[in-house]
Amino acid sequence: MMMNLEKEIREQPEVLARVLNTNKEVIEAAAAAIKARGDITNVVFAARGTSDHACIYAQYLYQRYLGIPCGLATSSVNTKYGATVNYKNTLVIGVSQSGMAKDVLAIIEMAKATGGLTVTITNNTESPVAKAGDFHLFIDSGHEASIAATKTFTSEMYLLAKLGQAWCGDEELAKELELVPAAVGELLDYMPDKVLATVERFRFMREGVLVGRGMTYPIALEGALKIMETNCLKISGYAISDFQHGPLAQLNKNGLCIVLAANGACLDDAKIVIEKVKPTEAEVLVITDSDDFDDMPLVFKLPKLPSDNVSPYLFAVTVQLIAMELTKVRGIDPDVSVVLNKITVTK
Repeated sequence: MMMNLEKEIREQPEVLARVLNTNKEVIEAAAAAIKARGDITNVVFAARGTSDHACIYAQYLYQRYLGIPCGLATSSVNTKYGATVNYKNTLVIGVSQSGMAKDVLAIIEMAKATGGLTVTITNNTESPVAKAGDFHLFIDSGHEASIAATKTFTSEMYLLAKLGQAWCGDEELAKELELVPAAVGELLDYMPDKVLATVERFRFMREGVLVGRGMTYPIALEGALKIMETNCLKISGYAISDFQHGPLAQLNKNGLCIVLAANGACLDDAKIVIEKVKPTEAEVLVITDSDDFDDMPLVFKLPKLPSDNVSPYLFAVTVQLIAMELTKVRGIDPDVSVVLNKITVTK
């Protein structure tokens, strides 16, 4: 019987194919409202965990295409320290899969009270977060039973990207986004077998790192979280630039370094970090859509997409598969946890 995690990973092409149609009118209305205001000079994202990683992807995309500062909300400033932050002239986007996150809700409510424009993204249209926003985008992934979020993550990324595209009006970006569902489907035709044939060698791994830069940085964070929560391993995600400022020292011959090497502006950084990891004798696994790593011992080759605006979806699904296939060879049920719950409510 197929585990929930695997079932939900394999549903992603279908989810991505429908989610933009589900939200087409709301995305257009939200983008029109943003432009009509004419005073939006900042974007702030409010989210936790996997949703936070989706927002970091959007943070990079928005800053590149819109040229305005984008940051991540620090909810404890309000919920614990009692401070008021003025969100005038700010688009505040709250993302919560369940829609129950009290900290995200608090940021959205403060944004509305101080003159900000708000958009919420949830998988529950009747949730408090969904109802709090000026506009709500529906993740529309269907029920997600596995503790590890997969299809909701890529759906969040896709909605955030399409909202940014509708705002900036870049038609090339729109065309790139249209290619994503089919590319994820193509990946799932061959990558599960490729991953399963490789991860047996990592069966006794106890620690490791995932590194990426630019558009793959949030995928490094998300990939580490997926492996950590499903396999109970000590594994961390880093920006390649940060990784060289100390964390590199933790690697040794018993560790694993997964390098996310996307074709694009940051490809050279991936090459540099691979050379810097070599003296540690850690095993290196490269996930890439570039032909530049074909001589590496361990490479997962992705389908080619036009740019690293959209290749992160393929990197995301691949690290999900690594997490899942590792549970199989290690005899772990990823749908059950002693300490984790599907819905985590923090304030």
